[in-house]
Amino acid sequence: MKNFITIIKSDYLQRTRSYAFLITLCISLAVAYSFIPAPGASYSTIRIGDYLGFYNSSWIGYVTALMTSIFLSLVGFYLVNGTIKNDINSKVGQIIATTRVSNFGYLLSKTISNFLVLCTIAIIIFIMSIILFFLYNEGFSFEILQFITPYSIIVIPSLFFISVLAVLFEVFFIQKSILQNVLFFFLFSIMALSGSTDDTSKNFYLDAFGTKIITSQMEETVRSTVGQEDLGGLNIGFVLGNVSEANHFLFDGVDFPIGYILSRIGWIIFGILLLGLASLFFHRFKVKERFQLKSKKTLLQTKIDNDIDISILPKVALSFKILPLIKTEFILLVRSGYKWLWILNIAGMLGLCFAPLSIAHQMILPILWFLQVSRWSSLVTKERIFSTHFFTFASYQPLKRLLLSQVLSGILLALLLALPLLLRYMIQLDFMHITSIILGGIFIVSLAVLTGILTKGKKLFEILFFMITYANINAIPFTDYFGGLHHQYSYLGGIAILVVILLTISYSIRNIELKRI
Repeated sequence: MKNFITIIKSDYLQRTRSYAFLITLCISLAVAYSFIPAPGASYSTIRIGDYLGFYNSSWIGYVTALMTSIFLSLVGFYLVNGTIKNDINSKVGQIIATTRVSNFGYLLSKTISNFLVLCTIAIIIFIMSIILFFLYNEGFSFEILQFITPYSIIVIPSLFFISVLAVLFEVFFIQKSILQNVLFFFLFSIMALSGSTDDTSKNFYLDAFGTKIITSQMEETVRSTVGQEDLGGLNIGFVLGNVSEANHFLFDGVDFPIGYILSRIGWIIFGILLLGLASLFFHRFKVKERFQLKSKKTLLQTKIDNDIDISILPKVALSFKILPLIKTEFILLVRSGYKWLWILNIAGMLGLCFAPLSIAHQMILPILWFLQVSRWSSLVTKERIFSTHFFTFASYQPLKRLLLSQVLSGILLALLLALPLLLRYMIQLDFMHITSIILGGIFIVSLAVLTGILTKGKKLFEILFFMITYANINAIPFTDYFGGLHHQYSYLGGIAILVVILLTISYSIRNIELKRI
């Protein structure tokens, strides 16, 4: 039991003390602040037709709990995923394997530490929601249970199940982070879509996020208020416009039935059962190394005289050209990851060729670029991953040559993947969309460079890129970085300015870092 608690404590402290967690926490606070739009804001997060809720305790408590369940489930997997891989790389896992900790105990401890990390963020958002109530209060009384109840019944089981999924993916897809990221992306999309369809049914028990019962109760409240069935649909997310003209209704919370509460507990039990099943297949750190020992070759008994005339060898000439570096970095990008992933890349490029332009631009392109998340996240971090940064940083002009070649190779990969779509727009002489796609590729590479230099790791970029991609697929306007929704030169100018800022900050931080070595 002591070893079990020690694993949980050390793992939790290690991750909460990292820069990636600190930055993710700050981003979570900023996002949580936007869950409840300020009075007079031009957007809404939950709207039933033309109706919004009054800012009472029930509305703020349940809306923030609903958004937290979706948001933390969305980014939480990428935040806590990789804990078993870290134990493998640091050789701590081999030490744990020699102890009396069972496979199930180890996996459960990792799940609990994942859960505690996510709960830490959820608690901060919970406190933020109470602060928002007092900031935006419209004369309603403060009811603490309207905050505690939804967070306890909705958020906690969701976070525990996501923590279980993070461990399960590592058990069954050993050290295959790319496959884990891609599979979870599609799994989350399926779970979110299944939870948002068939709103008339009362089958809330299979909703892993637990949000369907809340939205259904909100719709029922509006129906009873206005006396009509057709409300115009439910919108969840950051919806712009028509806020000043919206009507308001009073939401009094949800009276959760006992069966539903038991189903939420059932999700936790189901996750524990999945861990028990996974413990039967857990490798217990008996992972094959990537290198193989070569068999010794037998030396020839006869001596072969084959003298080399040094004078006929080509002379070595110094060259400080950047093109060979760009070529090398680009080859490293292309060859990194698994070869089978290029099947998906080629399929995506074919989709850009033949799909309707709107679908190709708004749906296929962001997914195709997201498949490169592992490549771009290691663009400026691979030196530290393989402990070669002291060697590469000591090279000739590491800023003007090495960093620039890494940025250009990343942009080249983005534009190569988007080439079919660029050619289609070029045939139509649509230079607006061509410029937006080029700026989008530069932006996402610039973001990867900045987050990599800032955190010296891959985790933060993976989280941000997943959030941005999912938001773009759901057509959230302010996350459009590649011109899928905006077609104004002023918007492209804003993206260009943002790119310059990202690259300038990256250059400055790397310059300071080099001076300290």
